[in-house]
Amino acid sequence: MDKAFRRGPSTGAAARNGEQEEFFEKVIAIKRVAKVVKGGKRFSFNALVVVGDKKGHMGYGFGKGTEVSDAIKKALNHAKKNFINVPLRGTTIPHEIVGHFDASVVMLRPASDGTGVIAGGPVRAVCEAAGIKNILTKALKSHNPVNVVKATIDALKRLRLERFPE
Repeated sequence: MDKAFRRGPSTGAAARNGEQEEFFEKVIAIKRVAKVVKGGKRFSFNALVVVGDKKGHMGYGFGKGTEVSDAIKKALNHAKKNFINVPLRGTTIPHEIVGHFDASVVMLRPASDGTGVIAGGPVRAVCEAAGIKNILTKALKSHNPVNVVKATIDALKRLRLERFPE
């Protein structure tokens, strides 16, 4: 390639290694969807991803693309732009809370040390990304992964440390 057409330093992984932080990344769901067109079916993919630093900061992302890898990349970029802070009391959450989104309801309860993450699928991934080590959870009503993640995020956003002093 001619030097006149170069646009500066690469923005690839090799260029970012110096300042890139380590994030916990977990793909929760990949879904293939089809659009029926005149010539047949056109397939695309949806990806749901959570990203966190395991220190109380996490985000989720939803990406769509014609390839699985494209959808995951888009979801990761979306997740890194939408981080939230999760207040923690030691290795658990400060108080019991219920999160809602559409038909999904998620109940989160603090747990004592040594309990571990008692959660299923999407809720477990969100808790691990946020750095919660001890928690009891229950997903109620709808178990749609996207809505369960959004209900869990709703609950974590509404947590408050100052409400319950130690």
